[in-house]
Amino acid sequence: MIVDCAIYREGRRSEGPQDFSEALGEARATGDAFVWIGLHEPTAKEFDEVSQEFGLHPLAVEDALKAHQRPKLEVYDDSLFMVLKPVVYEPDSDRVSSGEVMIFVGDSFVVTVRHGEGAPLGAVRHRLEADPDVLKHGPTSVLYSIADASVDHYLEVADELQADLEVLEAEVFSPEGGRSRPTASRIYTFKRQILEFRRATGPLALPVARLSGAGPFSPSVPFVDETARPFFRDVNDHLTRVNESVEGLDRLVSDILSAHLAQMSVRQNDDMRKISAWAAMAAVPTMIAGVYGMNFDHMPELHWWWTYPAVLLLMVVLEVVLYRMFKHRGWM
Repeated sequence: MIVDCAIYREGRRSEGPQDFSEALGEARATGDAFVWIGLHEPTAKEFDEVSQEFGLHPLAVEDALKAHQRPKLEVYDDSLFMVLKPVVYEPDSDRVSSGEVMIFVGDSFVVTVRHGEGAPLGAVRHRLEADPDVLKHGPTSVLYSIADASVDHYLEVADELQADLEVLEAEVFSPEGGRSRPTASRIYTFKRQILEFRRATGPLALPVARLSGAGPFSPSVPFVDETARPFFRDVNDHLTRVNESVEGLDRLVSDILSAHLAQMSVRQNDDMRKISAWAAMAAVPTMIAGVYGMNFDHMPELHWWWTYPAVLLLMVVLEVVLYRMFKHRGWM
């Protein structure tokens, strides 16, 4: 569905024709305006009307309709196509979910397509409309603001994941914590959420670097104002911090999982030692009782009056000796 459609002239929203083609023609005629159309999970029919009016490339249109794309930046003859994956973290369920934002930037127009609920487009539009000095820079300002909002939210999600991981780490390494298999399942689930987060942040590094003109991507990107490069460099710096944080989280949760499994192995060895010690202590009286339970005729000690207390005393002495020996070695 079409969420919003507006013409922006000199950074301010203005009334214009409802028809896409007329709105775009008016924006291009004045030279100081652009059209911004926002769509949320559009149908093929709805988006076909928009793509025809703005001359969007069929491959980009297909990606925008199907969603489930990796973050990327593609340049076509008549437009620039960028994919972002905003993320939402739900601390109660320790779940990272991602949406998708597709941005088409061309001559005097911006078309944004949102999939999922995590995209910050509504807040970005309101913030830009409240700041005409930024919005007057045209479609580039919209592209920058969406990318900046998404990456800034990545930082917040990374901080929330770090806080929850510290809680999980303290639980695993506490004296009484991490003794059950569900703990390992929680750690693995947490690792899966970090992987979902990485899928949103990792592939975005190359497109943002290209927009910022960093490294080998110094040539200008079509439909993007070169004066915006310093701002995209700031986004790139934030994204680098996010990716470094994600790498650290992934390594830490892997170390926690390895440590937890090692703890489980050590505890199992301790349990086996205790079981073996008790089994050895139980075996001694069982062996003695077994010997005297064979009912042989030629066992003269069976007829001695002190045999019964002597055998009981022997059992007790052996049990005490074994217990002290195992206790000294830490088996009990």
